[in-house]
Amino acid sequence: MKNSILSILLFLIFTGCSTVKIKQGTTVDAAQPSDAEVYFSKQETWLLGYFNPDRLTQEPYSSWYVKGFEVYQTDTVAINKLMEINKDSLSLKVVMGTWCPDSRREVPRFMKIMDIWKFPVSKITFIGVDNEKLSPMGEYSKLDIQRVPTFIIFRNNIEAGRIIENPTTSLEQDLVNILYSVNNNK
Repeated sequence: MKNSILSILLFLIFTGCSTVKIKQGTTVDAAQPSDAEVYFSKQETWLLGYFNPDRLTQEPYSSWYVKGFEVYQTDTVAINKLMEINKDSLSLKVVMGTWCPDSRREVPRFMKIMDIWKFPVSKITFIGVDNEKLSPMGEYSKLDIQRVPTFIIFRNNIEAGRIIENPTTSLEQDLVNILYSVNNNK
């Protein structure tokens, strides 16, 4: 029994928003959603390729995005450290899957941090991927995305660091750690 539970826990930990490929033509039987529910595992709900983050504030995405944004309590100490960092040379890429629970949890939190930090949304590129972490855009494979969400931080167009799937401490503290590390390595 303990081995079964341990196996299940290890599977969940190591797969995160990784997925199992389903043979083409195979259907997955799921309970039918009510009018108020959306199954984000269905392809018709996925945002793919480059997209404007304003899409996340519209249905069906707003059902998780707005709540996640509003309820997230930021780390004030880390936010204050972010406020000291010059944003001029920074840009960000957010690679996410709207089908992925980790993306649906972390992206609204990330955007709340960006809002408080007053980081220009125009300097953030959003890329939607399918459940195999693929996106229909050129040069996407160079990003080497294994898990989502992946937040890639660039300083002067050079990658400074990544936050992959789940932050080590918190999103804002991980950003501070990456950006202060880059400043100290100049």
